[in-house]
Amino acid sequence: MNRIEHIALLAGYNQWMNRKVYDAAGTLTDAELGVDRHAFFGSILGTLNHLVLGDTVWLKRFAGHPAGFPALNPLRAIDTPTDLKQLAFADIRELSARRAWLDELIIEWAQSLHESDLDHRLHYHNMRGAPANKPFFSLLVHFFNHQTHHRGQATTLLTQAGVDVGDTDLLALID
Repeated sequence: MNRIEHIALLAGYNQWMNRKVYDAAGTLTDAELGVDRHAFFGSILGTLNHLVLGDTVWLKRFAGHPAGFPALNPLRAIDTPTDLKQLAFADIRELSARRAWLDELIIEWAQSLHESDLDHRLHYHNMRGAPANKPFFSLLVHFFNHQTHHRGQATTLLTQAGVDVGDTDLLALID
């Protein structure tokens, strides 16, 4: 499997897992989703919001790649989040719709990548405004790892709330 195929696999895994997590979260009431469970982002809803906000920040940074990535153009109309702990979507249905939209965008964008795009260094500013210049492929790996990390937190919180998300292993998608 080459790097492009691996990124496509991770994009598919991201979408598959998000569907599972949101289906599981959908079995809880709004009140249960908002309970402070003493996680880093407080609640299940807070954790899922963080993932959407973080993905938005990274995808907007990726849109600054010299390749342009037309698949990321819809993000240009969205403000860049300034606080990754904010509850941007207090309603799980709105959050779920944004998640599904982002996941489709990520799939389309991943399918548009070329091997030569991965070798570029991306110039961007971090959340504190400091400039950064990092290998693009490594940033993509971080992007997908960040999703997996916080989805793991969300699945733990869902399990503690009595909801089983089911199989979460990437292995399920590897032929």
